[in-house]
Amino acid sequence: MASQPEIRLRSRAAPADNPALPSAGPCTGSGTERHRAITIRRCATIPLYARLVRYGFRKHATYVWAALAGAFTNSVFGVLRAYVLIALWDARPGLAGYDVVHAVTFCFITQAFIGPMQLFGGGLTVPERIRSGDIALDLVRPASLQLWSMAEDLGRAGYLALARGIPPLLLGAALFGIVWPAGAGHWAAFLTAFAAGWAVSFAWRYLVALSVCWLVDDRGANAFSLVLTTPCSGMMVPLVLVPGPLGEVVRATPFAAMVQAPADVYMGTADVPRTLALQAFWAVALLALGALGTRAIRHKVVIQGG
Repeated sequence: MASQPEIRLRSRAAPADNPALPSAGPCTGSGTERHRAITIRRCATIPLYARLVRYGFRKHATYVWAALAGAFTNSVFGVLRAYVLIALWDARPGLAGYDVVHAVTFCFITQAFIGPMQLFGGGLTVPERIRSGDIALDLVRPASLQLWSMAEDLGRAGYLALARGIPPLLLGAALFGIVWPAGAGHWAAFLTAFAAGWAVSFAWRYLVALSVCWLVDDRGANAFSLVLTTPCSGMMVPLVLVPGPLGEVVRATPFAAMVQAPADVYMGTADVPRTLALQAFWAVALLALGALGTRAIRHKVVIQGG
């Protein structure tokens, strides 16, 4: 009797969007026994979350034209933003410690962050699975829902960093000239800050996604998140332009850790240890809240139509 529920769960929980389950994705054994043994050995050598990262990358790599369209849009808006910032810095040279080249670089590096950081919200399937009731299956897996979602999102961010992040930078370099990191150490610091910014972004979006368990609809939470993220992250204007105590508060928020912090590390205008420490603090704090939220939804799951 105990084996029947397990069989039903596996048969229901093996759609294409759950690649790491034993009965789904590239690790499905079929054909001869030898082929099955080879497949099982291959699956055993690839850790679960590594497979999920690969799945997230391959899933979004399927939509090449969508990624290229996003890169084109980000590049065009980058050019428009660049001219606005050039006019501002021509009128106020050296404003906030930036010169005009740094201002243009900031413009295009933040445009490159839009895709991988998912700055306008979303990017996770958790809200849809809560509404459909499939979240119940996710919660009984022998794997953390939070880490599962994080691994998939890492694959998504990796692909979009290449497909949507590089084109705006190359266009900005060709049209205006931008700052490039100097040396391997500078690149390593930037990539670390970029990864930390993505972790903060995921942790925040995961909390917004979990709110569907209580709010049923995530549109209001996403709109509230967008209102906070867009001005407080540095997407509109560099946060160094925000004066006084207000500027200090805004630059200490998790939203600044997503955009302003890695952008400053890229341009070499940041105190790297302090910046990375702030990003690490917000990543750990928000991920811890996400873990608590995941425990809470085990006791309260909202199912619509399921």
